Amino acid sequence: MAKNKIQRFAKMKTFEHVVEPTIDDVKSGAYPLKGNWHKEFFENDNPIVLELGCGKGEYAVGLARKYPDKNFLGVDIKGSRMFVGADQALQEGLTNVGFLRTRIEFIHAFFVQNEIDEIWLTFSDPQPNKPKKRLSYKRYIDMYRGFLKPGGIIHLKTDSDLLYESTREEIAEHGYQIIQDTDDLYGALIYDLDAETREIMQIKTHYETLFSAKGFKIKYIKFTI
Repeated sequence: MAKNKIQRFAKMKTFEHVVEPTIDDVKSGAYPLKGNWHKEFFENDNPIVLELGCGKGEYAVGLARKYPDKNFLGVDIKGSRMFVGADQALQEGLTNVGFLRTRIEFIHAFFVQNEIDEIWLTFSDPQPNKPKKRLSYKRYIDMYRGFLKPGGIIHLKTDSDLLYESTREEIAEHGYQIIQDTDDLYGALIYDLDAETREIMQIKTHYETLFSAKGFKIKYIKFTI
């Protein structure tokens, strides 16, 4: 396993669609792509969508296939997992998806105001003992507000009752606006969604597939801040 990780890390260093900033890049506050993702990375003016805590990048890659007129950026610190999505995107010739290897708590260091159009939080760690580390906690939402366009959408998809309920509490407490909310995505609500949204929801992460097979209900919240 260790050898496989080393090989993956080495190969990923050659991927032009993967960036791996250093801690000095974070501290400097002047990362070269900050404010320049459209021009220098994607080389177009299409909307940019982040998948935070992307793991293997199933959503970033799946959405990139479906929406060639949008750009997708998977963000995670786990390079070995990220390699799977990065390699798949390369093999498929997808030019509208990239990957940023960094910790989510550093995410504010890489984007300027209004640079991002949409965010996906897909099966984030519910952090049962560290609520302030949940990616829908106010500390993180305030970070997102620094680069998410006004009216920009945040999607949260999870199997965790804890993360789902705590996110609903955050939304209520801080006055965010819910667009869609269900504690059983593949139950009755799925038939109320339009065909395009139903198709998007069929993109599943590795963990979602595992959890669904075990009978866990999938929760989904779509909201703006």
